[in-house]
Amino acid sequence: MKVVILSFTQAGTRLGERIGSQFRNEGITCQNYAPAGYAFADILPFPDNPKELIREGWGETSFLFIGAVGIAVRYIAPYVKDKFTDSAVVVMDEKAGHVIPLLSGHLGGAVELSNQLAVWTGAVPVQTTATDVQGKFAVDVFAKKNHLYFTEREAAKQISAAVLDGKQVGLWIGEGLVFEQEDFQKSCLKELILCGSQEELYSFAEEHPVIVITKTAEEGRQFVESLAGSLWGDVRNNVCGCERKPCILLLYPINITAGVGCRKQISKELFEKGLNDVLEGYGLEPTQLKQLASIDLKKEEPAILAYAQKYKVPFATYPAEQLEKITEVSATSRFVKQVTGVDNVCERAARTADADGELLCPKCIREQMTVALTETEVTLQF
Repeated sequence: MKVVILSFTQAGTRLGERIGSQFRNEGITCQNYAPAGYAFADILPFPDNPKELIREGWGETSFLFIGAVGIAVRYIAPYVKDKFTDSAVVVMDEKAGHVIPLLSGHLGGAVELSNQLAVWTGAVPVQTTATDVQGKFAVDVFAKKNHLYFTEREAAKQISAAVLDGKQVGLWIGEGLVFEQEDFQKSCLKELILCGSQEELYSFAEEHPVIVITKTAEEGRQFVESLAGSLWGDVRNNVCGCERKPCILLLYPINITAGVGCRKQISKELFEKGLNDVLEGYGLEPTQLKQLASIDLKKEEPAILAYAQKYKVPFATYPAEQLEKITEVSATSRFVKQVTGVDNVCERAARTADADGELLCPKCIREQMTVALTETEVTLQF
């Protein structure tokens, strides 16, 4: 998480300084900006065009405006797109009376951020999101909480609308995903109907929107296609047996770590093809990657960095000494040992980055590269 704080008055800047220090004490990267007259120490002066701060960090940085809501709106207006890609934007007055999650409240984390700021400052959080105000199930909050990937944004919007209209939503949880029945029952999510069999789901889906959660992307897409086809005909070719189109939201976990090794200066295209080919072999997609991992010799490898940027996946590297702490690997290489200091980069990197995960794919060789995959168990929480 990275936070940028923008203040516009002396009082606001002092408040921003205290909040910025709190973020940094929590290990969160934070940078304060203020007009030149109020800038000092860790607080930088605004650049000539302050809106550039927003443009450069949009979609990856959370923004806290200490000042008027109108100022924040004018700053962010050119960059607002949708809640799935927008930055979290929070506004607070300079006396810390109120804090408002202005944009990307759930998926971006603005609601969570505003609640944390309220704890630190005593400000009153002002929630305006309908599901929060009504105390109803929010599928975007559920997905973020459980590290699940959205596949159909329009379906997510329809489900939220249905919930707010007092309608029920079907829920199907595929094999390999763990959840506690007691946890589900205690959550009192009256909007969700947990379907215990495919027959029950098919019957429910005839009149209601449904959420399908599966372990892999491929499994999910096949299941959704089968469900939609049985109810509405050949959906792929837009041949439906009724006027109403299906509302099926597929979610699947972001729980895969890919350990990678490669030759120096491997092409970006070859690296992407090799890694995606391995993922596809396990029914996975790049959207299920929670992180990439390798040896620190590869921390500046252009192909890996390009892949991480394209798919927005964190990339971590480790020194050979740390990778060697993994006691067993499926395969070794003397040549790799001579070059890097360890006999197996990909598998050791994956297991180092994902210490609690299970090895899903041992060392797999592709042209000029190797890949290993680990998988973190998914326990759904409601």
